[in-house]
Amino acid sequence: MKPVNQELRRSRVRRKDREVKEEGWIREFLHKASFGVLGTSSTNQPFLTSLIFVFDEAGHAIYLHSALRGRTRSNLEANPKVCFTVSEIGRFLPSDVALEFSVEYASVVVFGNCSIVNSRQEARLALQMHLDKYFPHLREGHDYRSITEEEVCKTSVFKITIEEWSAKRKSEESDFPGAFRYGFSGD
Repeated sequence: MKPVNQELRRSRVRRKDREVKEEGWIREFLHKASFGVLGTSSTNQPFLTSLIFVFDEAGHAIYLHSALRGRTRSNLEANPKVCFTVSEIGRFLPSDVALEFSVEYASVVVFGNCSIVNSRQEARLALQMHLDKYFPHLREGHDYRSITEEEVCKTSVFKITIEEWSAKRKSEESDFPGAFRYGFSGD
């Protein structure tokens, strides 16, 4: 990435004590995160979309996909500037003071330009990267048939060219008194 004045960076982290500067950690987190949230905007309304994604480390880019038509694509056609974030939550940390209750977390925020992938070869590769990430135990040509030309033509594939990123995390010692994991079940 090109050098940017630290005070003017979009990706500046306010809490320096939680900032993660190790690019290796950021790359690994982007590889392992299960989904992210894409922020787009048209001229009058911001819009957030939760999407699965793949991080192309060699290309310093993120690939996403969605329907051929919709608000995400319309917003990107009007304004390619985006923000994308991935996060995970850890344990909840109680306290004897309400204002000091907290939670462990980790997150990465990416800023960049997002383009619609017009190359069918690149789109097919990005879609295969999704399959390889989310279904690593299944093999193309053995467990499922390859992506067809018709399927590539029915999908919008997007590429975020990463300009800046930032990361932060908070974690406590394993014996933090009263720490627990939130018991959400989507079923």
